Amino acid sequence: MPGEIPTELGLLVWTVILCIVQMLIAVVATQMQVGLPVLAGNRENMTEQTGLAGRATRAHRNMLENLALFAALVLVAHTTNHLNPMTALGAQLFFWGRLAYAIVYVAGIPWIRTGTWAVSMVGLVLILLQLV
Repeated sequence: MPGEIPTELGLLVWTVILCIVQMLIAVVATQMQVGLPVLAGNRENMTEQTGLAGRATRAHRNMLENLALFAALVLVAHTTNHLNPMTALGAQLFFWGRLAYAIVYVAGIPWIRTGTWAVSMVGLVLILLQLV
């Protein structure tokens, strides 16, 4: 029987799920803005998304950029046996910060968005500090 999944790896899985949900929200919002034929086409002349569609798309892109960093740090910490309470806290801060970021960004609340992003960055730094 497999052992328990470490907090950090579990939160990595939940972060991927959040990324998928963000992608779906961005696709649906974009489809509502430009229409299915444009979205299903080559998108070479597609106008830039605005409003909800634009915010959802930008939030998803930002998640992709940050997911790569989070995944790298968690996987290195796991494979080198550096998981500890600080890396668990960092993973929790990252995940909950990213969840709040997604909600606040799509809702269009600028200053709080920056604060939630900062929380997720603190999470990354906490994990990184356990590796250097």
